[in-house]
Amino acid sequence: MAISDWPKGERPREKLLQRGSAALSDAELLAIFLRTGTAGKTAVDLSRELLGQFGSMRALLSATETNFCQANGLGPAKYAQLQAVLELGRRHLAEKVQRGDALRSPGDTRRLVCSLLRDQRREVFAVLFLDNQHRLLAFEELFQGTIDCASVYPREVVSKVLSHNAAAVIVAHNHPSGVAEPSVADRQITERLVAALSLIDVRVLDHLVVGDGEPVSFAERGWI
Repeated sequence: MAISDWPKGERPREKLLQRGSAALSDAELLAIFLRTGTAGKTAVDLSRELLGQFGSMRALLSATETNFCQANGLGPAKYAQLQAVLELGRRHLAEKVQRGDALRSPGDTRRLVCSLLRDQRREVFAVLFLDNQHRLLAFEELFQGTIDCASVYPREVVSKVLSHNAAAVIVAHNHPSGVAEPSVADRQITERLVAALSLIDVRVLDHLVVGDGEPVSFAERGWI
């Protein structure tokens, strides 16, 4: 049965308009994006099949173009559309975390850090530079590494802090493995950064480690 023959309240697009996007399942949201199914399958059926094939929504969204296009019903055009949707989401979060708003909305800050770092295939170390009222000055990815480590140089972080005239920072990095639990090396480099930046009266407010779930906060664990 075609989706157009479904009861109006069960059609993904109409359901979204009536009840909001949060009321839709992953398959229903994906079906709105796909728009059409394949022979003998509705867009919702195809979406369920794709989510089962890739294992999760995140795995589908972060798939390479080659892997994405190998799936039945997908191709370069849909891959380009999906990447555009993801970038719109990142830019939407970036606009919400503007000067004066970063630490008033820590949830938005975390979501921004996760959106920028979570799907990186290599480890990336980034810094949010803040002024003396803890307002956001800039966000920069400073170091990139291999799949399981990135070399971090406190001297370069100090140089960037001085160039931005920052009074405080939040540092963050991702674990491509998906496991956000900080390593011994993560704790050691954090201690070195705190010591180096304290010499110029700049505070490290937090270190966020991004994995598959919620990021781990050093501040919440009492490590900073």
